Amino acid sequence: MSSSVLRRLAGPGLIFTGAAIGTSHLVQSTRAGAMFGAALIGVIVLANFLKYPAYRFGIDFAHARGRSLLTGYRELGLWALVLFLVAVAPLVPIIWAALGAATAGIVTVVIGPILPVPMLASLILLAATALLLIGGYRLLDRVNAILLAFLVVSTLITTIMVLPRVEWGTLVDFSWTREVAALLFIVALAGFMPNPTDVSVPLSLWKIEADHSLPEGSKPTLAETRKSFFWPYVMTAFMAVCFCIMGAGVMHPQGIAPLADAPGFAGQLVGLYREALGPGAAFLAAIAALSVMLTTVIAGIDAYARTFAASLAVLGGREDISYTKGEYTSFCLFFVAVAILALFTLLSDLTGFLDFVTSASFVIAPGVALLNHLVVTRCEMPEEARPTRVARLHNATAIVVMGALAVMYFVLI
Repeated sequence: MSSSVLRRLAGPGLIFTGAAIGTSHLVQSTRAGAMFGAALIGVIVLANFLKYPAYRFGIDFAHARGRSLLTGYRELGLWALVLFLVAVAPLVPIIWAALGAATAGIVTVVIGPILPVPMLASLILLAATALLLIGGYRLLDRVNAILLAFLVVSTLITTIMVLPRVEWGTLVDFSWTREVAALLFIVALAGFMPNPTDVSVPLSLWKIEADHSLPEGSKPTLAETRKSFFWPYVMTAFMAVCFCIMGAGVMHPQGIAPLADAPGFAGQLVGLYREALGPGAAFLAAIAALSVMLTTVIAGIDAYARTFAASLAVLGGREDISYTKGEYTSFCLFFVAVAILALFTLLSDLTGFLDFVTSASFVIAPGVALLNHLVVTRCEMPEEARPTRVARLHNATAIVVMGALAVMYFVLI
């Protein structure tokens, strides 16, 4: 298999990683380290471990059937597809607004306060939408791979340099389990860690798109498909730990509390790089952080616009891959318009805003994981593509744990 084919094969997994290393990593993981030192590293690893089957089931179904999880939901019954859409639709514009605001904060730090955050975030969302409508999946795939590589290298260097500063004793400090605010933050941290669970649906759509871009006769095997997602997923989880270590090594020992406003927190983030790498390298790292946030915005917009366009096709009795560019464009513009409205009416506290969005995403996570479980165990699939008993047990455990945490969240708020 040629290198270009391997790159395209890994495309969905790398886009997943590019989408993940945004708010969940740059913001939430760094906050976890700043507030609790190394104490929440185990929580980050556990969240990534528990959510893995729900995502992989999307890859498996797309490989086996050449269709997305949306087709699987429809085969379970109209109730499953409608339930998914009703649960996810209200969150989409809020997620986009949060991504735009976080990106605008980094732009403000790198370039300067050229515009108020809501206005700048709105322009970022509109520009990302325009790029997608012009370049489509191929642009997303190529831009993501380049910018992701840049951020990964700079973050690894920074993490290595701050390792001696981390108070490793906090790794076994479980006093946070007795604090209500900390437990609520755990839910917020896990919500987007590494991505919302519903991203399993666009992941299956990206997989189909990637397969269509491969040369004739080069369709990967199921084992190759799984590996092409597994290793980017491991990298995603590892990067989350890196950002937590960065916060634990630089901010936590100095008692630096994460600022609530977007530019303020972005400034603290750039400060992490500056303190570890020096001003020049920190500026390059800040550009990388900005680049990957832009990639996250683009991937986030594509993910949900593609999901709802495909859902419309399925509801209309068509194949999920038969949606038109006009349908895709309509959902892009609709959700962007609502996101911009949210930016001007809801955004006053970035970290609080993110906690609300990520917590809401976590609350619906057990339901999405259950739907995905039902799809790969009940819908038509080749037997070899169905999950093993270990994989089913893995996902069942995740559903129970995430469900218990969701109940805890409602009890505590």
